[in-house]
Amino acid sequence: MIAIGSDHGGYDLKQAIMKHLDERGLEYKDFGTYSKDSCDYPIFGEAAAKAVSSGECDRGIVICTTGIGISIVANKVKGVRCALCSDTLSARMTREHNDANMLALGGGMVGENLAIDILDTFLDTKFSELEKHSRRIGLITKMEE
Repeated sequence: MIAIGSDHGGYDLKQAIMKHLDERGLEYKDFGTYSKDSCDYPIFGEAAAKAVSSGECDRGIVICTTGIGISIVANKVKGVRCALCSDTLSARMTREHNDANMLALGGGMVGENLAIDILDTFLDTKFSELEKHSRRIGLITKMEE
C-alpha cells in the first residue's frame, strides 16, 4: 500500500499519479487534499508520513508546489526517509543507497510525464543491501532516538 498526500499545489499531479497507480494495479491510500482550494501542506504530508512510519503503508508519495516544504514535513516523522527528486537518477540512487521510503515531488517543478518516470523508478528500484549503505541508514535511525 502506498500513502499519497498533497496540498493544492500538488493536487493535479497527485490526480495523475493516482491514475497511473491504478493503471499499474498498485493500491494506495489518499490522505488529501481533495480539492484545489488553498490549504496547508503540513497536514497532508504528516498524515501520509505517519502512515508509512506506522507500517500502515509501505511507501509514500507527497507533493506540493516545489516538493520542498512537504518533504521537510515528512522527514520530521520518525522512521521516514523522504527524498525530493526531480530526475530519475536521484530516484534510483535514493532507493539503492538510502532505502528512502517516501518520494516528494514538486507539482510546479516537474511535468506529469517526468513525474511518472521518477515515480516508476522510485517504486521499481530495490535497496542495494550493501553493508556501507545499511550502516549509514543505521546511523540515521540512531539520530532519531
